[in-house]
Amino acid sequence: MRYLRAIAMALALLAAAPVHAQQQPPPKPVDEFVPVDAPMNPQDTIPAPLLVGAAYAFIWIAMFGYVWSIRSRLASVEREMTAIDRRLASGRK
Repeated sequence: MRYLRAIAMALALLAAAPVHAQQQPPPKPVDEFVPVDAPMNPQDTIPAPLLVGAAYAFIWIAMFGYVWSIRSRLASVEREMTAIDRRLASGRK
């Protein structure tokens, strides 16, 4: 019974839909590409070379920091391994 009511409601809504809206042609696009011929205002531009340079500098600094961090951790592990070797060689545990 509920299904019949749902089908009847859907048919009623479809019948009430305006038919003329489906027959109208689609609207023409309002925003189209227009090439710029005039020189741009310097305030509207982004200084690309400065931003690219800053990005490269940040990446290189981060890379060197990461390598330095790995080097210092590896040196710490090597010192611990040397201390363990000395303990084992002397017979202490």
